[in-house]
Amino acid sequence: MNDEAEECLQRYRAGQTEAIGELAEKYRRPLFAYILSMTGHAHSEAEDIFQEVWYKALRNLHKYRSDKFLSWLFKITHNLIIDRARKRKPDVSLQEKRHDADGNSRTELLDTMEDPRQSAPGEQVDQAELGERIKAAVLRLPAEQRDVFSMRMDAGLSFKEIARIQKTSINTALARMQYAVAKLREALQDDYAIR
Repeated sequence: MNDEAEECLQRYRAGQTEAIGELAEKYRRPLFAYILSMTGHAHSEAEDIFQEVWYKALRNLHKYRSDKFLSWLFKITHNLIIDRARKRKPDVSLQEKRHDADGNSRTELLDTMEDPRQSAPGEQVDQAELGERIKAAVLRLPAEQRDVFSMRMDAGLSFKEIARIQKTSINTALARMQYAVAKLREALQDDYAIR
């Protein structure tokens, strides 16, 4: 675990509650990105999940054993998302099927993410559309592959850490990533010239 996280945890244990706020802010971006990519929820619901992760982390801080704190948070997040998915009704979907005038069906995401980068209006539209296609392709991945892809890309976790979180072998985690990348490459081949 890095020294900064260890120092914040020691301060928190000594009664300085603001130290947890520092940790939450430090790890907000990777955890939030992971939650959004795994669930496709709107920002407000992802915020609820983020808060619940920290609640569970604080309640179980006595179980934490000086390892990588971010990996431990990801394990809590991963388990929480799985638990929520199990409780959800089977007909709830992150996508919505629509039919056009010709009877062809297409899938639309129920929520979108804003592109925070500033660029010319035409570029913003192109980037937003590409962002939506990428997000849709990631959401279509099987859960295990999407999970590995998100932990690796959003948080930069090692495959060893991902395997531990998923309770699987490193080879399985690597294979899931390889399959995810292959499926994304195929789904997005029109957007990216693969040489």
